[in-house]
Parts: sequence; structure tokens; C-alpha cells
Amino acid sequence: MMLHIPMMSFFATYPIALLGFALALGLIIGSFLNVVIFRLPVMMQREWTDQCHEFLEIEDNKNNDAENFPSFNLARPGSHCPNCKHELTATENIPLLSYLLQSGKCKNCKTSISKRYPIIESICGLFTVLIAHQYGFSWLTLAVLILTWSLIVLTMIDYDHQLLLDDITMPILWLGLIINYFELITTLEAVFLGVIAGYMILWIVYWLFKLLTGKEGMGHGDFKLLAALGAWMGWQALPQIILLSSLIGALIGIGLIIIKGRDKNIPIPFGPYLAGAGFVSLLWSDELNQLYYLIFF
Repeated sequence: MMLHIPMMSFFATYPIALLGFALALGLIIGSFLNVVIFRLPVMMQREWTDQCHEFLEIEDNKNNDAENFPSFNLARPGSHCPNCKHELTATENIPLLSYLLQSGKCKNCKTSISKRYPIIESICGLFTVLIAHQYGFSWLTLAVLILTWSLIVLTMIDYDHQLLLDDITMPILWLGLIINYFELITTLEAVFLGVIAGYMILWIVYWLFKLLTGKEGMGHGDFKLLAALGAWMGWQALPQIILLSSLIGALIGIGLIIIKGRDKNIPIPFGPYLAGAGFVSLLWSDELNQLYYLIFF
């Protein structure tokens, strides 16, 4: 009988099933995001190196990693232990569960596995459940999930490499424009202005800071990420995103300097704060506005 019920009706009747499905999907996607976060910068670095060698007519001397894995992309080589190169079996590659069953160690060489992998899987699972709970079972939910998963990848790559890759920021910008062409979140006029304002605000801040200090305060990827968030939520959301990301960034930056003695001249990537503020604003914009008026008025 259940098989004859359309999936949308089934999830509407049993919302707990939707959340369970979302959790499983989020954990699986989170496992894949770990691959993207590690491999995409390496893939792009290899591509840039090959282009430079070709342009300068320099012989390409492959490093050891390239010799071990001549085919290096998001699918190949298969998931493996970075220490002993043991290729993971299906049972060793179950998101989160395999980590717990193996006590956080490689089954072959017993080397500890970074806690980062299960943490990202768990965060992705949690965020997927939040989106499913907020938007239900719809095409808009899928689009918002793509945005959310992309923000996780951008956050971690920017944290690791201080890079916000166009390969991710530009597709989510276009996806936001497509979604709001049908005015599923806000009006097309609002997102048109949001893209322009999102890019120009940080562009102006960048140049003012550079003229005053002679230093570059942020990368161009930050402009594009805020423009992408403007494409999703419109210009009205930009003040909230900028204020929230700046506040969190300042608190964390000051905390790192005071508590850990971090050199204040070492740059702190701004992308993770923009991505986090964008996600929070997407889900809880109204609640944040109410909190703001409650505190200040």
C-alpha cells in the first residue's frame, strides 16, 4: 500500500520519515564533501601548474603524489588511508558509522583518522535535516541543499587555502538567479540588486582598505560569495549578513590573538564567516530581526 503513495504525500503524512531520509542523505553527501574539500584544490593546483609549465615551456617533473596517482579527480583514486594507501572497502566507507566502529583508526595500519571527516559528515547531516524541516519536500529544498553543501565546501577550502573557488561560487550565484526568476524566495528585482550590491560593497571596502594601508584586506572571492548570497536572498539580506559575519569574525579574530597569541598580521579568511552568516540568515532571518528590535528598541 505504501508503495502506491507518491513520495511527496508520504513525507507529508510522515514528516519524521523525511527527517530520517534527510539525515541519511546529509551524511552520505558529507562524506563526498570531504573528498571535494581535499581534492578540488589539489586538482586546480595541478591544472595551474601544468598551464604554467606549458606557457613557460618548462619540463613537467611530476611529484611523488602525481606518480602514485596519475589519475586524480573526484572519483579516482578511490578512498584510501593517506598513511598506508589501503583502499577502503564499502563497509569501511559508511559515513560516520565506520569511523565509530573502527574507533577512529585505519582498519589496516591503525593510524588515527582525522576527526575532521566525521565532524563534516555530522554537520552536513544536521544542516540537511534543518533545511528539510524548514522547507519540506520540494524542488526548492533541493536547491537550498545544494547551496548549503556548497557553503560547507567553500568554508573549509577557504579555511585551508584562503581560496573561494569560482568553480563553486559562480554556479551557486546562477542557481540563485534561476530560483528567484520564479520568485521562490524573493523577487527578481531584489536579487538583481543583491548581486550588484553584494559584489560592490566588499569591492569598495577592499579598495578603501588598500588605499589606506597598502594591504589587501580580503580576496576577490569574498566579493563573489556575497554576490551569490545576494542572488539567493536579495539586497535586503545583505546588511544582516555583513553585520553578522563581521561581528563573528571580529570576535573569533580577537579571541585567537588574545587566547592563542596568534600573530595579528596573519590573514584570517573571511569566507567562512560570510558562508555561516548567509546560512543563518537564510533560515532565521526573521528571528534575527525580531531579536535585533528586542535588544535595541
